[in-house]
Amino acid sequence: MNKNKSNKLKRPLYVNVYDELLLLISKGEFPVDTRLPSEPDLAKSLGVSRATLRQALALLQDDGLIRNIHGKGNFVIDSLHNEPSEIRLEKLTNPMHKCHISSFDRVDIQSYWDPDTEYTKQVLKRDSSKVAAIDRFYYKEKDLVGYAFTFLSLETAEELGLDLDNNELLLDYLENQAYKDAIQGDIEIKYTQTVNIASRKDSLLGRKNCFLLMESLYSNANSPIMFSKFYIPQQFAQIKVKAFK
Repeated sequence: MNKNKSNKLKRPLYVNVYDELLLLISKGEFPVDTRLPSEPDLAKSLGVSRATLRQALALLQDDGLIRNIHGKGNFVIDSLHNEPSEIRLEKLTNPMHKCHISSFDRVDIQSYWDPDTEYTKQVLKRDSSKVAAIDRFYYKEKDLVGYAFTFLSLETAEELGLDLDNNELLLDYLENQAYKDAIQGDIEIKYTQTVNIASRKDSLLGRKNCFLLMESLYSNANSPIMFSKFYIPQQFAQIKVKAFK
């Protein structure tokens, strides 16, 4: 056995490609919010196979430097150019706005009354004659990039003086005021490949791979003000939690 032979592993080629792409992004040759060249063109310009390129692109996605939009390509994210947000998941604010990398051009809302069920009794921790079912649709340009569904009991709506026919005030309450009124929020994070939006023609971009944040918001220790499910496509998700010892 040759004792002088190096036992060091060879650096994977895709890591070199990752470094090269990172340098190009850092220099601004691939500007923020622009699409990278197509995979065949990019692989050719870098002198590597598409398989190697895809490994490097996957690593860039994992590090939050690019995002892949199905049918559109890979886009550069501005995480290299902005200071990290101080609004993390442990802060009592709307999780859609702190865990989604996009800023939204508009948020649509629709609501209707549903009968109380065993499920709503469980998540709202109270009996109710009926519950408000509220959909929120988060748009970036023409794309539906986020979705939230909320249950709110009739009694809570009456106590708060909420008018479900006034979409502007209802949206402001769900997005902002509820978090000012709350003293506590519990969030469970799951991953889902199923998002059903039966009442909407638009499809959620990246709906087959979504983080699901299930939130119960409390203004007292007894029952939640509301229970919400936030669907954030993986390609747009940035979930941060600050841990303390």
